[in-house]
Amino acid sequence: MRIGQLARRSGVSVRALRYYEEQQLLESTRTPGGQRDYSDDALERVELIQDLFAAGLSSRTVVELLPCVSTGVATPAVLDQLTTERDRITERIQDLTRAKTKLDRVIECVIAAGVVSS
Repeated sequence: MRIGQLARRSGVSVRALRYYEEQQLLESTRTPGGQRDYSDDALERVELIQDLFAAGLSSRTVVELLPCVSTGVATPAVLDQLTTERDRITERIQDLTRAKTKLDRVIECVIAAGVVSS
């Protein structure tokens, strides 16, 4: 698929897809006319990249981790890094859950006090 089609299907800008290629996160072949051509697996890969970025991983970390996603094989060092990132994400989820709980309490207090105005 061409870059525009991948951008539409993934919801990621063409510029971001070019950046992913620069960072070696995504690969394409070139048509005889020089246009990028992506495999059918590219959409799933872009979605994974987006998820990893949303989880706070840097492009450098994602580059290091993606080969084991493709091959299913990881060195002990990569496994340690995956575990560390997972633990960091788990901690972030816990922090966000605590913040949400506090906001829920504030909302309940405001509603109970009848202090909502239009």
